[in-house]
Amino acid sequence: MIAADEMPATRLDRTLAGANPWEIVAQARRIIEPGRLAVVSSFGTESAALLKVVADVDPTIPTLFVDTGWLFEETIAYRDQLAAALKLQDVRVITASPQMLDSRDPGSDLWFTEPEACCQLRKVEPLMRALATFDGWINGRKRYHGGERAHLPIVEADGHRIKFNPLARTTAADVERIIAEAGLPRHPLLRRGFASVGCMPCTSRTRPGEAVRAGRWRDRDQTECGIHSALCRPVVS
Repeated sequence: MIAADEMPATRLDRTLAGANPWEIVAQARRIIEPGRLAVVSSFGTESAALLKVVADVDPTIPTLFVDTGWLFEETIAYRDQLAAALKLQDVRVITASPQMLDSRDPGSDLWFTEPEACCQLRKVEPLMRALATFDGWINGRKRYHGGERAHLPIVEADGHRIKFNPLARTTAADVERIIAEAGLPRHPLLRRGFASVGCMPCTSRTRPGEAVRAGRWRDRDQTECGIHSALCRPVVS
């Protein structure tokens, strides 16, 4: 077993450049100490593909799910449905502390006045705290989403951790095939026109011909919640 800092992310990225998602997750599991690898999932419209791959390799890998308090009820229900279908054995719900919410968002309107600050409070900081005990984590970003994700590596450094992007090279058709062949349930909001689902106040339906994530933070400069920013580091309260 190799500690995270003994296998540089750049070398791993080269090694896994042609690997499929299952091989990438299996390699992550091999080189990260037991109990020190997690998968982070939003249980969104495409999440079933990554979670299927993870479950095939090891369904005991902890799955971290950030509940911002602003999620659609359908997302919460889908989380439970999908976790049961895949027999995920360790789904952990991460939330911001009530004290922090009372202090920094007493009117619960930060999403409207400062959406990036809302993401930081309700998503980034809680997740960074949760990840503090892990040496590696797996997420479901893909290059075909465009924007900052267009040149996504397979493996990248995240502070002292290693971040694995097993679906980086997949296409939308690949993702659909993984979900369909496994007969997995789909997010209920997908059939209502939501191609990508985040928090309720900041998610809208995607129009015909738009990019997958066009409905996220529509008409705002923001395109990401911040958890994948190179500036993110564990937060000490």
